[in-house]
Amino acid sequence: MTLLSTRARAVRASAIRDLLTLTARPDVLSLAGGLPAADLMPRERIAAATARALTDPAHLQYSPTTGTDALRAVLAAHESERLGRPVPADRTVVTTGSQQALDLLARTLLDPGDPVVVEDPGYVGALQVLQAASAELHPVPLDEDGMCVDVLADRLAAGLRPRLVHTVSSFHNPRGVTLAPERRRVLAGLADRYGFLVVEDDPYGLLAFDGRPPRPVAAHGERVVRLGSTSKVLAPALRVGWLTGPAEVCAGVERLKQLTDLCTSSLTQAITAELLADTAWFARHVARVRTATAERAAAFTAAVAELLPGVESTSPTGGMFCWLTFPDGTDTAELLPRALTAGVGYVPGAAFAVREDVSAGGHAAEARCCFATYPPGTVREAVRRLASVVPVAAT
Repeated sequence: MTLLSTRARAVRASAIRDLLTLTARPDVLSLAGGLPAADLMPRERIAAATARALTDPAHLQYSPTTGTDALRAVLAAHESERLGRPVPADRTVVTTGSQQALDLLARTLLDPGDPVVVEDPGYVGALQVLQAASAELHPVPLDEDGMCVDVLADRLAAGLRPRLVHTVSSFHNPRGVTLAPERRRVLAGLADRYGFLVVEDDPYGLLAFDGRPPRPVAAHGERVVRLGSTSKVLAPALRVGWLTGPAEVCAGVERLKQLTDLCTSSLTQAITAELLADTAWFARHVARVRTATAERAAAFTAAVAELLPGVESTSPTGGMFCWLTFPDGTDTAELLPRALTAGVGYVPGAAFAVREDVSAGGHAAEARCCFATYPPGTVREAVRRLASVVPVAAT
């Protein structure tokens, strides 16, 4: 007899988390995990902010479940600037990373069997959360302009009534594409017309290589819950995320968060509040991260074009990911052990298939690679190692 609950047994494993163990070997260059570059994290500034925070005993105490007033005010100002309209601080809930925000949101809004629209290929963390909530997943494909909202519109017209539509709208994980401006407007309009909520998962929006973050879906309508994170622009170890949305949703999330961890770390909230409130410094820091990451993306795509000429790659305009397609049908899951032996890791495309039972045929000849972790020279070496094990037909 199993000791696990039905819900625990239903949670799919994350191929990315599993791969991190293998790719942690010092001889492996990992393009697998969505790991921001350690050399770009502002360690000295974080250390100074930590020292200042520790002078106040309150920063070692419990904090309100929804977050400290100081951080919520800073986050509300940040979101207001992104949306071009005021976002009240009381519509902001601080979470322990944006993954917790997604989990709390699913538990707040979904009953077993509720229909939810997801992108295909989809963000693994979202697929895990939604399957654990026993949602009925309805995949919608992506193209070079993001979610195919015309396909969604057709399904809505045919009778589909989702509770939620989840999208990684900017610099998609894993596909690397960005939802086009007109599609954002249409998606917000469909939410108003059919009464569902859009969950706009936006950890990468500030990493636009041209310095102009895409205007969020939430700028076009009120039926949008936005998820944010400092992991990609400051440091994952801070574990500070947040959501903004309707008051009723925030209140429900607050109640469930009380059951989960009572509150996010007061110390890391104080550190984050200081860093984000210093807008001039933060703008310079993000500009540095964007510039360096754009150079790494260019190194990756140039190396793929030279060393893997038969493999198709997306052309990222921001974020951290490239999506590779092997037109000859190379099964990237079968290729992975040879790649690891050659000293390089990536995530097979099948890991992002919405339906596990058909994953062997879903994105099997595709792969996600993270170009952000290493400097350009190391990125090129990682592609060289991959090219050394790719079948001749694919090159």
